[in-house]
Amino acid sequence: MMSDYVIISDATLDLPSSIIDKYGIRVIPMGVDINDVAYNYHPDEKELRIEDFYYYLKAGANTHTTQITPSTFIEYFKDILDMEEDILYIGFSSGLSGTYCAAQLVIEDLYNEYPDRKIYCIDSKCASIGEGLLVLHAAMQKKKGLTIDELKNWVEEHKYNSRHWFTVRDLFHLKRGGRVNSIEAVVGTALRIRPVLSTDEEGKLVVVSKIRGTKAEMEYLISRMITEGIDLPSQTVIVGHADNLEQAKELEKQIRSKNVVKDVIIAQIGPIIGAHTGPGMLALVFMGNKYSCKI
Repeated sequence: MMSDYVIISDATLDLPSSIIDKYGIRVIPMGVDINDVAYNYHPDEKELRIEDFYYYLKAGANTHTTQITPSTFIEYFKDILDMEEDILYIGFSSGLSGTYCAAQLVIEDLYNEYPDRKIYCIDSKCASIGEGLLVLHAAMQKKKGLTIDELKNWVEEHKYNSRHWFTVRDLFHLKRGGRVNSIEAVVGTALRIRPVLSTDEEGKLVVVSKIRGTKAEMEYLISRMITEGIDLPSQTVIVGHADNLEQAKELEKQIRSKNVVKDVIIAQIGPIIGAHTGPGMLALVFMGNKYSCKI
């Protein structure tokens, strides 16, 4: 008899909680410290509201994020394994965090304790709503009836199709977190210059372009989607924003006006990613051609 299984991810995926609940995705919370006060961030914001986080950030609060601990992974994984269900964990890019490696080590130990269970760990090579889009598509495939082994193969095959394109107001937060180097961060000081970033095949952030002005910023994101998107008429794309709802709504409006996609979801960028991008981030993710950030 085929065992049931659960898709698990972490709180960097930044999907709206309504979608997480709809598809039965399990999300492990992640830690963020604000002025030396520790919080666990859950997608339903039960411990820390996104709005409050950006209020503190804009007020100059000292923030840093923490990886999921082995004990937390064990707690969440064992809860599912004890229900005699298998696990497909899709984790935050190893190019940006050690979270995936920590999960992998825990899973190796759990194999000995649960020899009859399947426990798969996949490095998404994705971040934020790029990770969320991949997880959402995986959940859709699961709903179609794919077995855990079939879905594992599907995710490995398609994870580089989750295309991330986002802009930030400056690179201060990314530089502070070690996500970009000092030379790349210089552009962040230029007036009205918005760096455009994506991820490469290692799941690391790369500065791809520099945009001047919000109009050009949105035109660039949309052009990437139209140029690189795969089967756009059947796609639901995600617009993400970090305390930048007005611009996100305008980007959504412009995408809808072109009638090239099935639907558009607006998602808030939570504290785990927001601590590194800062307020004002604007993102567009869709399923597209692999490695397109190098074009």
